Amino acid sequence: MGRLIQASHANGNVSAGPLPGDTICSIKSRRVSTFESEVGDGFYEPADTSPLPVTRVDAANLIRVLRQLEVMAKRQPPRIAFKSKGRILFVDLAEIAAVQAEGNYISLRHRPNPYLLRESLSSMAEKLKPYGFIRIHRSVVVNIAAVEEIQPLPTGEYRLRVKGGKEYLVTRTYKENLRDLAQLWVGSERLCS
Repeated sequence: MGRLIQASHANGNVSAGPLPGDTICSIKSRRVSTFESEVGDGFYEPADTSPLPVTRVDAANLIRVLRQLEVMAKRQPPRIAFKSKGRILFVDLAEIAAVQAEGNYISLRHRPNPYLLRESLSSMAEKLKPYGFIRIHRSVVVNIAAVEEIQPLPTGEYRLRVKGGKEYLVTRTYKENLRDLAQLWVGSERLCS
C-alpha cells in the first residue's frame, strides 16, 4: 500500500495529499472512543483501541465521481419551451404550479401570468410526468413541488392547495396519485386511500 500521510514531527509539517498511484483509505468507526487515562505529557489515550474497519477507494475513481457530481451541480433545472405571440418562451418547470385544460387548449399556471397553449392535457401530462407532475383531475395536472396542503372532503375527494393559494379538487379517480406527493408518509398508514 502506498504512503498516504507523510509527517515530520520534528518541525510540525504534515502533508495529507495522496501520492500518484496511491490508494486513499477512509476509516469509518461505529463506536465513540472515550479518553480515560492521561499520559505523562498531558495527552490522553483512547480507552478503546480496537481496529477500525477500513474502506479502500481508488483515487482515480474518486476524482472521476467528483467531476461527474460537479457537472450535475452545474446543470440547469428542466425547462419547457413553447411558442407564444410569435416568440419562443422558456420557462423553468419549477415555476409552473399546475396545468389546466381549457377547451382545446391548456393553461400553464405560471406565477406571474398563465400561458395558453394548443395541446391536449393527456399528452402534456405524459410529457411532464417524469418531472414531478401528477394528474389529480380529468382537467388538472399539478407540480408536486408546488403542493402545500391536501384536505380530505366528506365526499371521498380531496381539496389540494398549491403555492400562491390556488385550490384544486382531487377526484376519487385520481386520489391514488396523491401518494406521489411525498416520498415518506408518517402518522397514518391509510392516508390517501
